[in-house]
Amino acid sequence: MAQALRPNTAGSLFATDGKVRPLQDTLMAVTLVLGLVSFITAFFHGLHLLTSWTGLLGIFTGVYGQWISETTRERTGLILGLGAAGVGFMLGMAHGGLFGGLIG
Repeated sequence: MAQALRPNTAGSLFATDGKVRPLQDTLMAVTLVLGLVSFITAFFHGLHLLTSWTGLLGIFTGVYGQWISETTRERTGLILGLGAAGVGFMLGMAHGGLFGGLIG
């Protein structure tokens, strides 16, 4: 009856092994926030500097987070943040880029 005392997390998409991983959780949260900011500001043409820089930082933090992540929950959040940061970055580059109007 040992199985009655343990929760069944094997069938869950967001199954975790019960360990605390503050670095991975922080990277996931930062990637999600940067991706969300980049995605939302991408719809405003004049904010292309903020859009492109937050998108680029979101891509870098998301890629590093993917490299060190260990659970599906972390990877799911990172992929959502990476997707939003990538879309925001590309739209920011299309609207003027990282240095649009500041250099040259």
